[in-house]
Amino acid sequence: MDGIVLMSDPRVAAVAVEECGEPLVDCRTRFHVDERRSDPEGHWAHLRAGVADRLALAERSLPYGWHWLLVEGYRSPARQREIYDGYAASLRRLRPEATEAELACAAARWVAPSHTAGHVAGAAVDLTVRTRDGTEVDMGCPEAATPEESAGTCYTAAPDLPAHARRNRGAMIHALRSAGMVNYPTEWWHWSYGDRYWAFTTRARSARYGPADPP
Repeated sequence: MDGIVLMSDPRVAAVAVEECGEPLVDCRTRFHVDERRSDPEGHWAHLRAGVADRLALAERSLPYGWHWLLVEGYRSPARQREIYDGYAASLRRLRPEATEAELACAAARWVAPSHTAGHVAGAAVDLTVRTRDGTEVDMGCPEAATPEESAGTCYTAAPDLPAHARRNRGAMIHALRSAGMVNYPTEWWHWSYGDRYWAFTTRARSARYGPADPP
């Protein structure tokens, strides 16, 4: 955790938002979109147009034969709170002696509070990489694995990864960073552009995207 700023940090919440009004777009027309966290309305497959454009740019920097596999984009505030509350409750059972502040910090390693969550703005995406035949590229632990489930290998810079997984993550990181996106360091699969966390990380004057209406 040394040096990692969590999305629950007050400095992230304090970032101003200057909403640009960019629409949410359906990414199923541009990318491979997985259905493991789909919803009946199709919200999960949507991102802000500028985020989708940056993903397309980044995909061109991936190794030959690799393509993005988008797992989840937009979430409603209610869905974000549901995920956060569920994980916090599981941590409370594991750590009954922890204070509420300690539990909030631990929960934010894996899911953001709704007021700072990039997914709520359509600005964040959970994604991994697949080959042309549909095989997911090994990134060292499953997408969306918690710190408890993965023994910490969900952290992007986890030190105990096999060499091949570290190389694979490196290729993914290079492609996304070259397109101006930022990673949440506790989740190798979570990348964003234009949200509060992006603005804090890049020292932008403000975030471009605030909470979005459902598509």
